[in-house]
Amino acid sequence: MTIFQEFKKFIMRGNVVDLAIAVTIGATFAKIISSLVADIITPPIGLLLRGVNLKSLKWVIQAADGTTPEIAIGYGNFIQASIEFLVVATVIFAVVKIVNRFRPKEEKPMTQKQITDEAKLLTEIRDLLKRRLA
Repeated sequence: MTIFQEFKKFIMRGNVVDLAIAVTIGATFAKIISSLVADIITPPIGLLLRGVNLKSLKWVIQAADGTTPEIAIGYGNFIQASIEFLVVATVIFAVVKIVNRFRPKEEKPMTQKQITDEAKLLTEIRDLLKRRLA
């Protein structure tokens, strides 16, 4: 089998194709969430903070001096990324809840009362054989 045939076989597996689709949709979803947070959620928050753009919030450690660039900690960008994370986590939580609602429920394991006489007899035989071999 040539390397091309092996690669083709690998790619045509269902899991690889499903993963590729999931990554593509995930990347697109990330862009949508970034836009939602940057363009819809954070502007009202900035308005509440007297017109502050969250991304521009920073703590300047050393100001720019001539050719030396400014050194700053951009905590506003971190706040925006945290909001994006919370939005994504909330959406994923909601999707999982909806999907689980439509999944068939698993059967509960049998309790001791539900075990049949045949199962009890087989259990006794197994225990006897274990004692005999020990």
